[in-house]
Amino acid sequence: MPDPGVSGLTSGSLHAVAPVCRDCVWWQSRGNRTASKQRWIERAEEDWGEWGSVYLDDHGRLLGSLQYGPSHLFPRAADLPAGPASDDAALVTCLYLMRGATGWVEKSLLLAAIGESRDRGVAALEAFAYSYPERETQEERFLVHRTVFPRDFLDEFGFVTLRSHGRVQLCRLELGGLQPVEEGRRAKVLRVVQDAFTPTPVPIPRP
Repeated sequence: MPDPGVSGLTSGSLHAVAPVCRDCVWWQSRGNRTASKQRWIERAEEDWGEWGSVYLDDHGRLLGSLQYGPSHLFPRAADLPAGPASDDAALVTCLYLMRGATGWVEKSLLLAAIGESRDRGVAALEAFAYSYPERETQEERFLVHRTVFPRDFLDEFGFVTLRSHGRVQLCRLELGGLQPVEEGRRAKVLRVVQDAFTPTPVPIPRP
């Protein structure tokens, strides 16, 4: 079982994610062809290593998981409106959140993807987004459509729109300006990237 907090998603930790995610090959397939999840995992780990993140609480219960990796590993992106993803980018493909998970869970998972991708020297991180109507419920935004992100959620991290098709957008975050850190230190990566997106406190004048 992976340690509590955010850790890497691999064949060894796949059992920790939601059952629906363990065999899902929607992103790995294209058209009428269905990919083999096991073969895809072997290729992903050989080409890239950890291909996602999983978030567990202190009792080992799943809070959420995220899948991402080099864009060429996800051929479905070529079929989506506003696709395909860029060749030089890592693509965040889907986010699975458990009901009742706090708002920080999805942010922590995305921050980990940003940090790990930057640490690997990837030029950018991309994701497909959807512009939801105002006042849309949290459940609709994060629990119903798990393969596209709310556009305003990506705004918080500095993603910009590359292409759009109706309400669907392909969004990109350039990683060149983020501070590199020692390879393999996930906690340090997460802290550095988190600090990059945390506003500097403004001193409050004394009366």
